[in-house]
Amino acid sequence: MTSQTSDSDAESSLFGPIVTIGVLFFIFGFVTWLNGPLITFVKLAFDLDDVNAFLVPMAFYLSYFFLALPSSAVLRRTGMKKGMALGLFVMAAGAVVFGHFTTARQYPGTLTGLFVIGAGLSLLQTASNPYVCILGPSESAARRIAVMGICNKFAGFLAPLVFGALVLYGLDHFDARVKAAPTPAAREALLDAFAAQVYGPYMIMAGLLAALAIWIARSNLPDVRTQYAGSSSTPETSAQHRSIFRFPHLWLGVLCLFLYVGLEVLAGDAIGIYGASFGLPLDATRLFTSYTLFAMLVGYVAGLLLIPRFASQQAYLAMSAALGVVLAIGAYLTTGYISVGFIASLGFANAMMWPAIFPLAIRDLGRHTETGSALLVMGVVGGALMPYAFALLKQHIDFQLAYLILAVPSYLYILHYGLSGHSHALVPAAE
Repeated sequence: MTSQTSDSDAESSLFGPIVTIGVLFFIFGFVTWLNGPLITFVKLAFDLDDVNAFLVPMAFYLSYFFLALPSSAVLRRTGMKKGMALGLFVMAAGAVVFGHFTTARQYPGTLTGLFVIGAGLSLLQTASNPYVCILGPSESAARRIAVMGICNKFAGFLAPLVFGALVLYGLDHFDARVKAAPTPAAREALLDAFAAQVYGPYMIMAGLLAALAIWIARSNLPDVRTQYAGSSSTPETSAQHRSIFRFPHLWLGVLCLFLYVGLEVLAGDAIGIYGASFGLPLDATRLFTSYTLFAMLVGYVAGLLLIPRFASQQAYLAMSAALGVVLAIGAYLTTGYISVGFIASLGFANAMMWPAIFPLAIRDLGRHTETGSALLVMGVVGGALMPYAFALLKQHIDFQLAYLILAVPSYLYILHYGLSGHSHALVPAAE
């Protein structure tokens, strides 16, 4: 009876922090999954080809690579709670920069704003992901991250719908008006008015992010220590593991996360360009990101119900990767809306990959947990490089083949990590 009571008290004590972190995951899910419709938006507003339009996710996700390790250093000084508040303030600044330069139709400034938003998110992610893992036992970490994923992906489902309603409504009609403009000046005036539509929404977003930062800074979130977090070893044993290079499961996990995020962004952000390559109307393709995110939302709910009761997080990861291979091949073998449906369904396969990879990769890192988390967050750069590789490849080969070439080997590696890569033994210390 005493054990059951203490377990119940522990769960109750976690409720408040989990709700607060869930709000954070909703916010950065909303911001992150605006990139899909933004690709369509900048392509029209700045008159870009596909390769230059895909600089949107490039600028956004590159910030993770450059700033994840500095974020780890910042967190050591500020603690996780203050670090998360700082990340929100940086995101607010990035939203202001983005809104200003996009309204002025200065594309380098627009990309700078996205980079700054990504910088704030890298700090937020470096703090919040291990925070969720540390809040409870490592065996159920995937379940807690799945709850966060539901918040994140529900926001991602809403983001393209909200952005589409505010900015991209009637896109086919507007595109026709631009093409039929009688003079270059009239065309530029139309595009100026179109670009200016993002200003108000992004200023509101900046205000909300700043307010949330103040709320987090003043909240009663506990500052969880990470020195021995997620470790099954005693503190004395963990202290002997002096080099982070002695944890192969971490480094294999960094590559795994790199590939996973690339696949997630391909399925979520590139699906609009993928559909447009079939000649599907812009008013339809602007919503495709929401379909992928809805599939991811369903996948998170399924994972929450199944892990760890019916399947371990590593087994579920392997099954998800195998499903990804099947769906990617299905997309290649079909055309039109059916092929797009297969791509959107990849959201279900991708859903539980981050919740499984992250805790598996930081397991037993002890005092290296923050650095390991930062290295994993650096792997998010896959979201910059893989979609850009797709845009480049589709200039030279069939776009469906380009997608297949990128997706199938990546899913096969993730399958390997789920089956055995996560369990590679600790490298022995030199005598």
